[in-house]
Amino acid sequence: MSKRNNWENKQSARERLRAEREQQAKKDRTRRQLLVGGATVGVLAVAAGIVVAVTQLGGDGKDSAWEAAAKKTLVKPANTAGDKGTEIVIGDKNAKHTLEIYQDMRCPVCSVFEQNVGDTVDKDVKAGTFKVRYHIGAFLDRGLGGTGAKNALSAVGAALDVSPEAFSAYNKALYSKANHPVETKDAFANDDTLLKIAQQVPALKGNAKFEKNVKDGTFDKWALEMSDEFDSHKDVTGTPTLKLDGEKLTVDTPQGKGAPMTAEQFRQAVDARLKQG
Repeated sequence: MSKRNNWENKQSARERLRAEREQQAKKDRTRRQLLVGGATVGVLAVAAGIVVAVTQLGGDGKDSAWEAAAKKTLVKPANTAGDKGTEIVIGDKNAKHTLEIYQDMRCPVCSVFEQNVGDTVDKDVKAGTFKVRYHIGAFLDRGLGGTGAKNALSAVGAALDVSPEAFSAYNKALYSKANHPVETKDAFANDDTLLKIAQQVPALKGNAKFEKNVKDGTFDKWALEMSDEFDSHKDVTGTPTLKLDGEKLTVDTPQGKGAPMTAEQFRQAVDARLKQG
């Protein structure tokens, strides 16, 4: 009796263990499929730019605080222009040429662009080759869920309120390899993360007004206006997108035309366009 019961108990335990293993294996397969799919999207994104159509893939990115922000009175950062403060221009306003940069603060390809090409852009701005106008969207919040793109946009508005130089330095810090999260991680939704990164910018380090504006969401409504302005450019289908004097700057990639992602590609594309007049 005892032996039979022990055998039956062991058989029952084996059956339960096998079922548990099969269930876990199924979960592991599903997770691997998601990871592979995500990696594929990431590789394609790095090659061709994050596609704005991702806005159709996920949640709407709405949050009660941001719904409330949309109803608030607009506060425009200093050093902006336009009725809603959506014109951000860095460099000599009288420069003959204008480089437009379309970006999303969560965009990993924008991060790669800034790391590879940002210094070259800065040199051209200082040399007066062109001024830069920024168009900053938040489509990844809609596509992936979360509020990090909008929140970081509000924070760069607080930096712009300090000075154009603080804006440029903070933009660079947020996009740096050490600080920029993968687009699926909504790290920029956390004010503490944004403020910690800001300590790397001398003009923002220990800046009480900047910190208050970030924590209070002073420029949240402005961030929504900036996002709407970005969305109004229907010819912009991915980020980063670059335009020089209104025409897209592109290079050949295995996936087709894309933004220049190295300093050499950027230099060649800019020089070729400027030679055309």
